[in-house]
Amino acid sequence: MKFLRVLAAAALAATPTLLAAQPSYLDLTANDVGIAIGDAPRVTGLRMNFRDRYLERVNGVNITIWTPYVATGDVRGIAIGLPATGAYRIDGLAVGLGGVAAEERLRGIAIAPIGAGSGREITGLIIAGIGAGSGGQVTGIGIGGVGIGSGGGIRGLMIGGVGVGTGGRLSGITIAGIGAGAGGGVDGLTIAGLGVGSGGHLRGIHIAGLGVGAGGGVSGLSIAGLGIGSGGGIRGLAIAGGGVGSPKISGIVITGIGAGTLDFNGGVIAPFYFRIEREGSMRGVSVSAFNRLSGVQHGLTIGVLNIAEELRGLQIGLINIARGNPKGRRVLPIVDWGSRD
Repeated sequence: MKFLRVLAAAALAATPTLLAAQPSYLDLTANDVGIAIGDAPRVTGLRMNFRDRYLERVNGVNITIWTPYVATGDVRGIAIGLPATGAYRIDGLAVGLGGVAAEERLRGIAIAPIGAGSGREITGLIIAGIGAGSGGQVTGIGIGGVGIGSGGGIRGLMIGGVGVGTGGRLSGITIAGIGAGAGGGVDGLTIAGLGVGSGGHLRGIHIAGLGVGAGGGVSGLSIAGLGIGSGGGIRGLAIAGGGVGSPKISGIVITGIGAGTLDFNGGVIAPFYFRIEREGSMRGVSVSAFNRLSGVQHGLTIGVLNIAEELRGLQIGLINIARGNPKGRRVLPIVDWGSRD
C-alpha cells in the first residue's frame, strides 16, 4: 500500500508538468479555420498569442507580444508584433514595433522601427529604423536607419544611414551615409559618404566622399574625394581629388594631385606627378607637372619636367630627359622624341 501511495503522489506531482508541456489556447475555430487565442499550432484566420512555442502554421494574421521561445512554424499572411514577432518562415507582411525575426526566411514586406532579421534569406521590401540583416542573401529594397548587412550577398536598392555591407556580392543601387563594402564584389551604382570598398571587383558607377578601393579590378566610372586604388587594375574613367593608383590602368584618369601605375593605356591629367614604375610602360597621353616614367614611353607627355627611361614617343616640356636616347638628345628643352617609333 505504501508503494502505491508513493506512486500516486509521483503521478500527481508530474501532472502539471505534463500539462504545461502541451499547447494551451482558446479554440474558436472549426477545422482550424477561425479565431484562436493562445498557442494554437494551426490556424487559418486570426491567431493571437503572447509568445509562440508550438506554432506550426498560420494562414492569415498572427499577432504576438514577443518573439518565439523557439522559432518554429510558418506565417503566411500578416505577422504583427506588439512589440516583436517572429517565426521560422514569414511570407507576407511583417510588422513589429520592436523587431521582426525569421529563423530561415523573411519574404514580402517587413517594417520594424528597431530591426528586422533572418537567418538565411530576406526578400522584398524591408524598412528598419536601426537596421536589417541576414545570414544569407538580401534581395529587393532595403532601408536601414543605421545599416543593412548580409553574410551571403545583397541585390537590389539598399539605403543605409551609416553603411551597407555584405560578405558576398553587392549588386544594384546602394546608398550609404558613411560606407558600402562587399567581400565578394560590387556591381551597379554605389554612393557612400566616405568610402566604397570590395575584396573582389568593382563594376559600374562608384562615388565616395573619400575613397574607392578594391582588391580586384575597378571598371566603369569611379569618383572619390581623396583617392582611388585597386590591386587588380582600373578600367574606365577615374576621377579623384587626391590620387589614383593600380598596377594597371586603362582609360581616363583625372586627379587633383597625381597618379601611379606599372602599365598605363589611355589619358591622364595629374597636376603634380604621373609615375610609371620600373619596367612598366605607358601608351597614350599624360599631362602633368612631373612625368616620371621609369619604363617605356609610347605616346605623349606634356609637363614641366618629363623623364623616360626609354622614349618611343614625344616629350613636350621645359626639361625633357630620355635616358635611352643617343647622346645629344638625352636632355633637351621644349621637345624631345624617341629614337624608335
